[in-house]
Amino acid sequence: MAAVAAASRRCLLLVLSAAGLGLTGAPPPPNILLLLMDDMGWGDLGVYGEPSRETPNLDRMATEGTLFPSFYAANPLCSPSRAALLTGRLPIRSGFYTTNGHARNAYTPQEIVGGIPDSERLLPALLKGAGYASKIVGKWHLGHRPQFHPLRHGFDEWFGSPNCHFGPYDNRARPNIPVYRDWEMVGRYYEEFPIHLKTGESNLTQIYLQEALGFIRRQQAAHRPFFLYWAVDATHAPVYASRAFLGTSQRGRYGDAVREIDDSVGRILGLLRDLGVAESSFVFFTSDNGAALVSAPKQGGSNGPFLCGKQTTFEGGMREPAIAWWPGHIPAGQVSHQPGSIMDLFTTSLSLAGLQPPSDRAIDGLDLLPAMLQGRLTERPIFYYRGNTLMAVTLGQYKAHFWTWTNSWEEFRQGVDFCPGQNVSGVTTHSQEEHTRLPLIFHLGRDPGERFPLSFASSEYLDALRKITPVVQRHQESLVPGQPQLNVCNQAVMNWAPPGCEKLGKCLTPPESVPEKCSWPH
Repeated sequence: MAAVAAASRRCLLLVLSAAGLGLTGAPPPPNILLLLMDDMGWGDLGVYGEPSRETPNLDRMATEGTLFPSFYAANPLCSPSRAALLTGRLPIRSGFYTTNGHARNAYTPQEIVGGIPDSERLLPALLKGAGYASKIVGKWHLGHRPQFHPLRHGFDEWFGSPNCHFGPYDNRARPNIPVYRDWEMVGRYYEEFPIHLKTGESNLTQIYLQEALGFIRRQQAAHRPFFLYWAVDATHAPVYASRAFLGTSQRGRYGDAVREIDDSVGRILGLLRDLGVAESSFVFFTSDNGAALVSAPKQGGSNGPFLCGKQTTFEGGMREPAIAWWPGHIPAGQVSHQPGSIMDLFTTSLSLAGLQPPSDRAIDGLDLLPAMLQGRLTERPIFYYRGNTLMAVTLGQYKAHFWTWTNSWEEFRQGVDFCPGQNVSGVTTHSQEEHTRLPLIFHLGRDPGERFPLSFASSEYLDALRKITPVVQRHQESLVPGQPQLNVCNQAVMNWAPPGCEKLGKCLTPPESVPEKCSWPH
């Protein structure tokens, strides 16, 4: 028995030794940097045709990598789209929707009670399995209460805010939004982190840039692969830029913000080159939803040739700029016509790390590596959800609308216009119009602006409908919606006393708790 035991120990030592040699000889997984913009439109970059050509660094990134002309958000609004990126799942699966009304957009303002459920497995938590350090810089937007904190969902570090930078507030009816470093707040917007609404001046993008650069340097010095989620919000109204960039764009203040972001991306890529890790760093640039035309032209961007903008499921609301960069791996100057989704960044990042997506749930994201590295295209549907409703689907060049709606006549008459100058009769409707029996179908190759629906009687319409119908039926039959997280609001859960407020003397007294149904007008 002793001899057998000794032999077993020797065998185990040989196996462990071989495993160690294998690990030592294997190349480490690449760093992963996901650069997510806020309300930036498809038409905001020079490489996508913006005539001012004020994005030289992003344009260079595209010439050195892959450009995706057909890349989509998972929702026409911020919070659900961000949930989709980090889970690889449609927002309706993770609960990032409301049932308080049909086809209503909902997000996470500071009075929201819900947030990202514990049952969801987020990208940073999964990447820990491959030894990644992770940091989020900027806007989280998946719930601000303690149980939704990003460090509870896999991130190692955070500098940024749980909510959008709306304000300023009086800290009586509503508190100003806090800014966090890791677990604790370090100040509030419009106080320690000023945003001057009249001039548009704020140093936030520069602060976010330095947070990113410092994290990259630290992880490189530690020889540890890292995941950086850089979610800056300067292009979300109220738009801001630092003093060095204000007044420098031909496009006004929004263009100033874009120019500062472009410069920041150039500095991030430049640091990767200087550190000698460009070829071991995968970088992807995109946006959470289309440009907010309701804020244009001074506070909103461009969606190029596409119809409408943020809040809608027309192309302008969900088709995004998208650039992938990985020198030495992704062919330079490549344009991929692979239909892509923000959810693909989840699956692609796991593939880069040598990990498989969770097998105990539906994952909607595809691995884009075959498209980027080998030019291989995969046919897949793109589903356009607005709240709890499937509004449209694209398959190949054909897009079918089952519901059309911009916003209500009441809002529109008050000046709230999600499609300024783009009225298309029977398409950009101000009442919810159902087309489930005879969907409106557009050929996006010939008609990217969704202005000319195919004739119901045409053979082209019937052929497209025959292909689309079973795809939609299979999707709807298998869909299991998550518990809705965006139904209940309560003034008492706002950012009155975030962790760390005691140290700063920034704690505020919350009002009485009164849960109520959230109101989502559009």
